[in-house]
Amino acid sequence: MPVDPVPAVLDAVRALGAAGAPGGPPPLCETLTGGTYNAVTRMTFADGRDWVVKVPPSHSAGLRYEQHLLVGEAAFYEAAATVGGDLVPRVVHTDPDPGSATGAYVVMTACPGRPWSDLAADLTESERRRLRTELGALVGRLHTVTGADGFGYPGEPLGPLSPTWREAFTAMTGAVLDDAEAYAARLPRPVSEIRALLGSAAYVLDEVVRPALVHFDLWEGNVLLTGEPGARALGGIIDGERMFWGDPAADLVSTALLGDIEDDEDFLAGYAAGAGAPVVFTASLRLRLALYRSYLYLIMLVETVPRQASGEALEWVRTRVAPQLDAALDEVAGAVSRRTAG
Repeated sequence: MPVDPVPAVLDAVRALGAAGAPGGPPPLCETLTGGTYNAVTRMTFADGRDWVVKVPPSHSAGLRYEQHLLVGEAAFYEAAATVGGDLVPRVVHTDPDPGSATGAYVVMTACPGRPWSDLAADLTESERRRLRTELGALVGRLHTVTGADGFGYPGEPLGPLSPTWREAFTAMTGAVLDDAEAYAARLPRPVSEIRALLGSAAYVLDEVVRPALVHFDLWEGNVLLTGEPGARALGGIIDGERMFWGDPAADLVSTALLGDIEDDEDFLAGYAAGAGAPVVFTASLRLRLALYRSYLYLIMLVETVPRQASGEALEWVRTRVAPQLDAALDEVAGAVSRRTAG
């Protein structure tokens, strides 16, 4: 019977911490909840250091792109540190090898605060708008970071990084659709129809020539807020494990999860300041956004099978996410049809 890797990892991290503070008492450990994939533990040392340890699940069930996620997590924080400052965790140590004595893990500094999603109901409208502007500016700065080696997931779960964004994104959507077939996931349309439709719009991806740093999971649960009511501030962004090098526009999907970023004037104003240029919603960009919505919502629907989602969580995905996927696919179909007619 395989040994649970978490205790071995925590022992290794305790030793790592002790090397920086010899003779100190053992750290306090707290299991963090709210994540849906990795095991997460917070370790607080007597000298004030606050670390977060992530360990992937020992089971193999999951989506193809989820292999070697912690490679992406470390890559995201290391790249984001150049523009994000204290608003992104700092990587303390990482071992990406699942075959090592401890198994794969990453240790990072903890960002302060609580998830925005937990505090959303308590924010005033003016506070919410200010924070959306600040978040937009941070995301805009992140998108100025460029990957040097190509497009795709740095952990290379689908193969080496690709020389073009079209090639990388086609592999990404193909993988999640393969997963949908393997798990017999319930989707609003047949997999073959979705595959053909997304492929028919792949031409628009050729407009993306720079592999930008993309988080791709920037919903409010992964944005931390600090401060007292009425004076909240960004504490940090977390869970960069699903990052990839690709079209920066892809981050405009999760930052407006189940919504439309075009309606968020505050975020877009901040983004323009951070990125150094405004977002211009051309027909091309809108089609790319529809493709990225399709990809994200496919992931959300298909992952319910290996994660054995049930009850309210499963019902929420089926009633809220499936219609959004259908709408995104309709957008893709409409854009392709207009191009063909023109």
